[in-house]
Amino acid sequence: MSSRWDLAAVEKAAPDASSLAAARKLAKPGPWSETGSTESLVWGKCQGSGKVPYQVSIDLAGPAYRCSCPSRKFPCKHALALLLLWVRGDGAVAEAAEAAGFAGAWAQQRSERAGRAEAAAEGAAAPPKPADPEAQARRRAERMATMSAGIDDFGLWLTDLVRAGTVAARRQPWAWWDAAAARLVDGQLPGLAERVREMGSQVNARDDWADHLLEEVGRWWAAVRAWQQWQHLDATTRADLRAYLGWAQSTDDVRAGETVADTWLVLGAHRSDDGRLQQQRTWLRGRRTGETVQLLDFAAQGGPLPMAQLAGSALEVSLALYPGSRPRRALMMGDPAAADLDDRPGGSTLAAAFAAFAAAHADNPWVARVPAVLEAAVLLPAREGAAAQVVDADGVALPLLGPVPWSALALTGAAPTLVVGELEAEGFRLLSVRVDERMVAV
Repeated sequence: MSSRWDLAAVEKAAPDASSLAAARKLAKPGPWSETGSTESLVWGKCQGSGKVPYQVSIDLAGPAYRCSCPSRKFPCKHALALLLLWVRGDGAVAEAAEAAGFAGAWAQQRSERAGRAEAAAEGAAAPPKPADPEAQARRRAERMATMSAGIDDFGLWLTDLVRAGTVAARRQPWAWWDAAAARLVDGQLPGLAERVREMGSQVNARDDWADHLLEEVGRWWAAVRAWQQWQHLDATTRADLRAYLGWAQSTDDVRAGETVADTWLVLGAHRSDDGRLQQQRTWLRGRRTGETVQLLDFAAQGGPLPMAQLAGSALEVSLALYPGSRPRRALMMGDPAAADLDDRPGGSTLAAAFAAFAAAHADNPWVARVPAVLEAAVLLPAREGAAAQVVDADGVALPLLGPVPWSALALTGAAPTLVVGELEAEGFRLLSVRVDERMVAV
C-alpha cells in the first residue's frame, strides 16, 4: 500500500511550475464530479470547456496517471488538481469501497499488463497478489498522525491568541486567520479550518464579536483537548468529534451499521450556500420510533442539489444512521415510497426546545442546532428596529434567523399555528408552517 500523500508530494509530482499553478485554480469542488479514493486509487471527472468531462485516474502506488484530456504533460493539471483536492482530506474526495468503473478498468488493465510482463520475464503465470488486511488500519493511522500534528499546532495557536487577548485578535488581518486555516487544511482538519476562516470575517462584522469569539475559542479548545484524549473517548463522542473536525465517515461504513425502518414525516428543509459548497438539511420524524433525524446533501458551487422532500409528506424508507449523538444524521438505504400519514408533528414550546438543546449540548458540545416544533406559535414581522420574531404559546419570543419570511408572515397573518424550525444559539430558523391543515415550506 502507498503512503498517504501530502501537499509537498503533490508539488514534487508536478512536471513544471505552470502545471502546478493551473492545477491550483482547478483544485476546488466546482468542476469536479464522481470523485473517490481507495487505498491505491484516486479518481474523478473534471468539467473542461467541452460537453464531456475529463476522466482522471491516479494509481498512488506507481504513481501512474491517466486523463482523457489532450495535454501532453505528465501528470496533467487535472491529475494534479485532483491530488490537491484529495490531500486536503475535507471530504471533497471521499473514501469508497470500490473504484468507479473507468478508474477500475484502467487499474485492471495496468495490473494485467504488469502480470503479463512478469510472466513473460519469469516464463510462468504471475501469482495473484494477496490483499493486505492491514491496509485500512495503516491508512487510518497515517491520517490520525497527521491530524494529531495539526491539532498540536492549532493548540499552540489558540494559546497565543488567548495570551494576546481578543482585541489583538480582532486587529489581525484576514490573512492571519487564513494562514491558520491553511495549516489546519494541511493537517486534514477541514471542519476546524472553515470555522477559523469564517471567524476572520465575523470578528469585524458582528457587534457581539467578543462574545462570539470567546464561545468559538471554547469550542475549539474543547476539540483540541478531546482529540488529545482520543483513546479515552467513547464511540459516540469520537463520532461527534470526527464530524466537527471534518473527518468524513465512509457511506459504506454507515450503511453497514445501525439502520431503522419507519414511516418518516418530512418536517422541513433548509439550504445554505457559502460560495464554495451548497448544503441541504432535511429533518424527518419517525412515526413509530419518534426519532428525529437529518439528511445532509452537498453539492459543489453551481452543481445541483437533490430536490427537497415536500414538507408534510410521508416517506416509507429504511435509514442508515451515522454514529454520534442526537439529533443523528442519516442516509436513505434506497428510494423512498410515498406513504399516508395523517398524524401531524406534535408541538411544544420554546422552553421545551431549549431543554432539548441543552440536553444535546450535554452530550455533544459542538452541536450547532436542534429541530423544534412549536404549537400555537405566532410569527411577527420586524418593527421598531427589532428583527422578525416567533412567539410561542407561553409568550416567549425569539428572533428569526435569515431573510424575513414574508410568505410565511402573509400566510399565517399573525394567527397561532404549528411552526417547524431549527433552534440555534442566536435564534430560530423557520422551515415550515401549518396553513389550512397542511404544512407549507418557507
